[in-house]
Amino acid sequence: MRKLGILLILLLVSTAGIGLAQDAPTVAVMTPFLAQPGTQIMVENFEASAKAKGWDVNVIDTNEDIAALVSRMEDVALQAVDAIVINVDPTQIEPGLHAAADAGIPVFGLDSGAHPLLVTNVTSNGYTMAAETATYVVDRLNAAGEVIMFIFEPYPPVQKRGAIARAIFENTPDINILDAITPSFDNGPLEGARNAMEAVLLAHPEAGSISAVWAAWDDPALGALQAIEDAGRADEGIVIVGIDATEQARDAIARGSNFEATVAQDFAGMAQKVADLVEAHLGGAMISQVNHYVAANLVTQADLSG
Repeated sequence: MRKLGILLILLLVSTAGIGLAQDAPTVAVMTPFLAQPGTQIMVENFEASAKAKGWDVNVIDTNEDIAALVSRMEDVALQAVDAIVINVDPTQIEPGLHAAADAGIPVFGLDSGAHPLLVTNVTSNGYTMAAETATYVVDRLNAAGEVIMFIFEPYPPVQKRGAIARAIFENTPDINILDAITPSFDNGPLEGARNAMEAVLLAHPEAGSISAVWAAWDDPALGALQAIEDAGRADEGIVIVGIDATEQARDAIARGSNFEATVAQDFAGMAQKVADLVEAHLGGAMISQVNHYVAANLVTQADLSG
């Protein structure tokens, strides 16, 4: 009888163990911008964080095709994943967000933008980053000069940067915005900005007619730098600033080129924060904060020396 009782206990424990066992959570990371350095860093770090948590991660990139991302998101919503992480303007993929919501799949923004159908969004504070680089330009020019801006309105985090920089320049009476350019993405924003800057240089051939280039991210800043150097106008002292602190940007700043400053976003920190929030949400935690901000820092040649 005692042996039968022990066997029954063991059977119950074994059955309970089977009931408690769960498959590892599956998370889909979806973006059309994987070719962008910042997005690559975020996705790679999210994958590393997810792996450390024992998750399965499926990365989906649609190579700058927003419509394709919506279609893929609708497909993913049918696959019963546990969560979706996006790096794209959520207002551009609302049908996909609705598909995920209908399937009961939580969606998180990784440097995307706030949206009612997102659990939350993790990003840098675009207002702060733009203010730092724009005021750097104003200070370097002693509050007087002609500025070219490279902006990108369709993507909320970048649109914010342009809005703040413009406000700072327009609040400085002797700063004049010559042009605000959205670079072509046909062959990438770096080449698009280079081509656009070449046209600006031709339109303003006089030395000193362009004082600075403010770029909402590093690729157009690098494109503008190439155009200025190729035109033989680097010695005019045109100040260039960007945002993201990519490796190419750091190299250009470190060698003392016209590219003088950028802002280092903590892409790894953003990825880790999103992973932690996904984990908390899947564990039943209530997340009420719309945006979670991760700190960023201005980077100049002085920060890269030594």
